[in-house]
Amino acid sequence: MAKSLSTDLRNRVLAAIDGGASCRQAASRFNVSAASAIRWHALRRRRGNASPRPQGGDRRSHRIEAHAATILGLLESKRDITLAELKQALAERELAFGVTTLWRFFKRHRIRLKKRPHTPSSRIGQMS
Repeated sequence: MAKSLSTDLRNRVLAAIDGGASCRQAASRFNVSAASAIRWHALRRRRGNASPRPQGGDRRSHRIEAHAATILGLLESKRDITLAELKQALAERELAFGVTTLWRFFKRHRIRLKKRPHTPSSRIGQMS
C-alpha cells in the first residue's frame, strides 16, 4: 500500500494556494501531482483539514462478529470441530464465511482448536 504524503507538505501546498497560487501552480512548485493538490484543497474545505486518515486495518470483521454467539455455540456443542466442518454447519444456517475468516475470528478471540495437548520441548537440544 502506498504511503501518504506528509502533513507538512500538504500544509505547505495549501498555504501556497491560500497565498494566491492555483492548485496546479502550487503542485508544480512542491513537485506533487496536480490531482493531489486539488484533492487536498477540496478535503480541507469539506473536513476542515487535509491530514491523511489512518491506513489499513480491519473493515469487515463486524460481519462475522454479529454471529459470534452462533459460532461459539457450535464450538461448545462439538469441541473437536474442524474449520471446514464449522463452515459447513454455518452454511446450513445460511451464513457464508470462509475458512480463513473463521480462523481469524478464533485468533481474535484467542481460541485454539488443537486436537492434542502441547508437546513439551526437548531437554537434550534444539530441534530443527
